[in-house]
Amino acid sequence: MIVSISLAALLGVLVIVLVKGGYVRLGSATACVLFGFTLAATGLAPAINNALASLAGLFSSL
Repeated sequence: MIVSISLAALLGVLVIVLVKGGYVRLGSATACVLFGFTLAATGLAPAINNALASLAGLFSSL
């Protein structure tokens, strides 16, 4: 749970930096966020969470 919250915070900060820097427009960022929420409501969400947890475990063991 801690990993997913910190990952969400990191990705949120990344989106803000990209929007402020002009690399991503507000409309594109909004579309990506809405896609993420839609994807989280599908049956693919557990597989994505498991993959992220595996990556976090891999990086924490380094």
